[in-house]
Amino acid sequence: MLLLKTQLIFGQPANIPTFTKLAYIIYMSATKNKSGDLFKTVESLNMTAEDNTTSPDKMTPIELRATTSLAAIYGLRMFGMFSILPIFAIYASSFPEHPSAFMIGLAFGAYGLTQALFQLPFGMASDRFGRKPMIYLGLTIFAVGSMMAALAMNIEGMIIGRAIQGAGAVSAVVTALLADLTRDENRTKAMATIGATIGIAFAVSLIGGPLLNQWIGVPGIFFMTALLTLAAMAVVKFVVPDPIHSHYHSDASAAPAKLKDVLKNGQLLRLNYGIFALHAAQMAMFVVVPFAISKASDMNVNQHWTIYLPVLLASFVFMVPAIIYAEKQAKMKQVFVAAVATMLLAQLVFAGSIQHFWGIVFSLTLYFIAFNVLEASLPSIISKMAPVAAKGTAMGVYNTAQSLGIFVGGAMGGYLSHRFGFASVFIFCSVMMLLWLILAYSMQAPPAVKTKMYSMDEATVELTANQAQKLKNKLSKLAGVLEAVVLPQERTVILKVDTKIYNMQDWDETKVHQLLRG
Repeated sequence: MLLLKTQLIFGQPANIPTFTKLAYIIYMSATKNKSGDLFKTVESLNMTAEDNTTSPDKMTPIELRATTSLAAIYGLRMFGMFSILPIFAIYASSFPEHPSAFMIGLAFGAYGLTQALFQLPFGMASDRFGRKPMIYLGLTIFAVGSMMAALAMNIEGMIIGRAIQGAGAVSAVVTALLADLTRDENRTKAMATIGATIGIAFAVSLIGGPLLNQWIGVPGIFFMTALLTLAAMAVVKFVVPDPIHSHYHSDASAAPAKLKDVLKNGQLLRLNYGIFALHAAQMAMFVVVPFAISKASDMNVNQHWTIYLPVLLASFVFMVPAIIYAEKQAKMKQVFVAAVATMLLAQLVFAGSIQHFWGIVFSLTLYFIAFNVLEASLPSIISKMAPVAAKGTAMGVYNTAQSLGIFVGGAMGGYLSHRFGFASVFIFCSVMMLLWLILAYSMQAPPAVKTKMYSMDEATVELTANQAQKLKNKLSKLAGVLEAVVLPQERTVILKVDTKIYNMQDWDETKVHQLLRG
């Protein structure tokens, strides 16, 4: 439960998701919840058993409806996107003009570039034009891009379609809408549910992509993605509640005024480079590995799921204990650095054994162990290291770096494999990982903290700057508080609390509420 409650997943759904978040939920539920129902598992991990009328921490029906419906939007949209990962490169190579590997990689990663360009502007525009209108616009653009990719007759048409797909970057808007529809104390629970949904979409699509390719082909998958996007728009219209009022949330949205401070933060820059390198390596890998598997084993691409399934399961067995150990024992940096080192080893093994079937399988296993740990750890570390009042901005920059990594990885993977062969792609990725290992080893250890959010009474008069500063000073003196921020316009207080104090149940919620009541 600790990982889900401390990890900041704000902004995360914009990216290639993490199998880890789903894995952790399932793992913990095996010991605490015998039910096979995932929704109940998430609910049991995040809520108390008390009745809604007596427990302020339990989600209201409106919050549950908002959370599940917005999670469905992510799931519907992302399933189609992820399904092409293991099959796209081989499909694109079959165009009549026989495009180069560079052009294939460019098409593969094109959506990352436009997503990086439009992600933050979409989120900021929703503050002015409304959440749902911007979601409709973004999903429409995404559906149009999917249709264009489905109808593409050459690699140039595919590049255009993929670029248009990425321009429909609605994740920041959906995150802001979820923040409007959930109370501060329940927002992390809502984001955890969305994280679990994305984890399901990623795991299922990696296995399901080759199977779908056998039945409907890659054009059919793009058509399916467009239809799923239309279904997501219907969910927005008829299921997602309308917020009573929308406003900026510093923990979930980016602010231009805070960008400078975030970009100057050396510790955050290390993490931004890390997510860039992680997803650049992933896209580069999927440009090369489908071809390598087919050459090394004579397996049809539709059979590749038989490799990914056991590899994912094996990586899960190793990954879950590592994450639990990191959080429970406050060894996040040690586990994080070890995971980066494992990723470097995976790239080196790839480079040396890409022509051999079992070498590929072993490399993939190492890769997914490291990837899952890193994908889960990075947002948590961002949460711990980012200034409390700039978490949303920090996550926005982080997600943009991730999207740029998708583009660079696709393009460089294609270029290098075309000019120098498969092994050169993984040598390039090894260099990126070596630099990341140096940065990770020298970074500050993330503090063992839990972020707590409190809402101030809407009926009270907004605090003046002087009153807010006095309240902040009083909150900062409470035992266990490492950082306190009072946001009068958002009527929100955010505290970073020492995990040891919180876990020992020495944390006094009563004193906090007394100070908030004045």
